Amino acid sequence: MPFSEIDILSIIPQRAPFVMVDQLTACDEMGAKSVFLVRKENILVREGKLSEAGLVENIAQTAAAHSGWLGGTGEKKTQIGYIGDVKNLEIYDLPKTNSILETQVKVKNQIFDITVIEGKVTCEGKLIAECEMKIFISNKP
Repeated sequence: MPFSEIDILSIIPQRAPFVMVDQLTACDEMGAKSVFLVRKENILVREGKLSEAGLVENIAQTAAAHSGWLGGTGEKKTQIGYIGDVKNLEIYDLPKTNSILETQVKVKNQIFDITVIEGKVTCEGKLIAECEMKIFISNKP
C-alpha cells in the first residue's frame, strides 16, 4: 500500500486535537519521514507559530508512525510510547501557520522496549529543529 493511502490514525496512538503528523512519506527498518501542515487551530500554535513543544511532539509522532508502520496496520493495536529523554535539542526557528514540515527520524539504537532516535525537522528546505530522543514502548494494553 502506498504511504499516501495509509490512514495516519491507524498507525499512531494520538488523537485529535493532539495529532502532529499528517502523512507518512517514507519508512523502512531504520527510519521514517513524515509531513505535517501547521494549522492555525493547532493546540500547540502560539502567536501564529508552532511552539517548541509542537516540534518535539512532531518528532515523537513521526517515531510513533515508524513504529506503527513496522507493526502493521489492522488488527494489531498501536503501541503506546513515552518520551523518556530528549538530548541535544536545538530549535533554530518556529514555523508559521500554513507551513509544511518535513520530519525525518532515524533509529540510532534499539534495546528491548527502548528506542533511541535522531530527529530532524525541516521547513521549506531549512533545518528548524533537531534532537535525540529516547522512547519507551509500553507493553500494557
